[in-house]
Amino acid sequence: MAIAQGADALGLVAKMPSGPGPISDELIATIARQIHPPIASFLLTSEQSSRAIIEHIKETGVNTVQIVDELTAGTYDDIHAALPYVRVVQVIHVTGEECIEQALAVHEFVDAILLDSGNPKAAVKTLGGTGNVHNWNISRELIRAVKVPVFLAGGLNAENVKVAIQTAHPFGVDVCSGVRTNGKLDHEKLTAFITAVHS
Repeated sequence: MAIAQGADALGLVAKMPSGPGPISDELIATIARQIHPPIASFLLTSEQSSRAIIEHIKETGVNTVQIVDELTAGTYDDIHAALPYVRVVQVIHVTGEECIEQALAVHEFVDAILLDSGNPKAAVKTLGGTGNVHNWNISRELIRAVKVPVFLAGGLNAENVKVAIQTAHPFGVDVCSGVRTNGKLDHEKLTAFITAVHS
């Protein structure tokens, strides 16, 4: 459905501490085998060590990994060396202007950054799919500061995505809860969202 409507990538959500849409690694692998270029298959992983991330990518067979939490063990170079064909996207959660420094610390080691509205420091981490919007003016400043493509996520929907793009000027946008109804992908919301993006 998403590809037919014009999506450039599919995000496949693995086990998360909270949020909508997680599916099993087996199902992620099944779906990834059916996604062909130029469509990208993004594995959303909450693993925090390069070794675990590498294994997670190997198990699922995706061509892009979206690391939704901080990398605490190993390096991005470990991932690139083990899987040179895989693109690495680091999520930065925009909670304030400190996120610009976080992005500057990693942008030379990753292929892209994705800005979201989670809270990795919460008692139960929120690492995506919150439906919350963050400050797009901060996002704009971050996008200007880094040297890699930046995707914008966090509370986007058909009604606000045009303003988000005009404000922040991201490389691309990412949506989860904004195109769901009762936890499932909604054809009408998806169509409206992609139409708004292309407008």
